[in-house]
Amino acid sequence: MQITGKTKQKVAEIMEQLLDAEGTQRIVLLIEALSAIANCKQLIPLSSIGFKPDFVEVESDRINAIYEYSIKNFKRKIQLEEIAEVANISPNSFCRYFKSRTRKTYSQFLIELRVGHACKLLIENNQCIKRLCYESGFNNFTSFHKYFKMITGKSPLIYQREFTSPN
Repeated sequence: MQITGKTKQKVAEIMEQLLDAEGTQRIVLLIEALSAIANCKQLIPLSSIGFKPDFVEVESDRINAIYEYSIKNFKRKIQLEEIAEVANISPNSFCRYFKSRTRKTYSQFLIELRVGHACKLLIENNQCIKRLCYESGFNNFTSFHKYFKMITGKSPLIYQREFTSPN
């Protein structure tokens, strides 16, 4: 959605304040921005209705089953046959199905899940990055580092330092 009119300026000002805010003030400002957007009468859709996911209930159940299974098992290697069985379709059909619904491959999805988990661990724990790599489901440190940097734009060490260093 494109925000226009007076709301555009108001939301821009709130977002500027958000950059310097800390703690609960950030949440308050975010809610204030979302409230302004929700009450705006001058919103312009930026995508066509064709981008709206229009799943029938069976399709929704299938993709939810894939997501739930993946979230529970991403720390280990998930075989294509195994996840295809969760979706109740053939392995060849699964690849096409998943990409058509998510616009990414299942491998990309798993990597994003693993990197997201690694980010959480980097912020919460002050443990060895190599150990954290394996706890996030990666089989080798080189690929972990490569994908982490590709997705976050930062190395794991820099990412951790940004969140753990006292400001």
